[in-house]
Amino acid sequence: MTSNFVITPPQQASLAVLGSDARFPVRRIFCVGRNYAEHIREMGNDERDPPFFFCKPADAVMDSGSVVPYPPDTEDLHNEVELVVAIGVGGRNIAPEDVLGHIWGAAVGIDLTRRDLQSVAKKMGRPWDFAKGFDHSAPIGALKKLDEATHLDKGRIWLSVNGAIRQDADLADMIWPVADHISKLSHSMALEPGDLIMTGTPAGVAALSVGDVVEAEVQGIGALKVTIGPQVN
Repeated sequence: MTSNFVITPPQQASLAVLGSDARFPVRRIFCVGRNYAEHIREMGNDERDPPFFFCKPADAVMDSGSVVPYPPDTEDLHNEVELVVAIGVGGRNIAPEDVLGHIWGAAVGIDLTRRDLQSVAKKMGRPWDFAKGFDHSAPIGALKKLDEATHLDKGRIWLSVNGAIRQDADLADMIWPVADHISKLSHSMALEPGDLIMTGTPAGVAALSVGDVVEAEVQGIGALKVTIGPQVN
């Protein structure tokens, strides 16, 4: 078949699926901001404010076991462990009680953040795109199908660096649980199969360095391990 594209189309971004050779195609990545009270407080924000959304590019995903290159233009790369949910059935204006019917599966991920760039953007009222949406900024473990996962509203979520626990909380600590913030998002735009939602991070964010081994897990859902490698020149 002859292609009508003027350049070779980019490879489809995808995630591993637990227990399968098949992969989950990634369409968009939405991220929830300020969804754990202790993290809101450690960042100096008002926990009464509702969470909001920002995006990462689909091709920022990286599998467990990857070496994540330390990104350029930063001296303050931070870890943010998060529950990730994958949409399998699209929809708009989804009621909270119907959200589970739209979720294909879940995983643990890390929202890597160039904190120094984010701080500058906040002070100047600029978007967070360069702080959040850079290359390799979304390591995500293998997806577990929803019917095989435990609850999405409770269970330990943690992250360690070189064996030392840095973030340690429970999904029950979310201010807006999965059903609520996915419902809210679907009232702003139609969700589609392949969309991912990273659901916010608990307290304990801090700087990473080249050579750090980062491990993360959400109880009953999955684990993730990556190493921070040298910057790619």
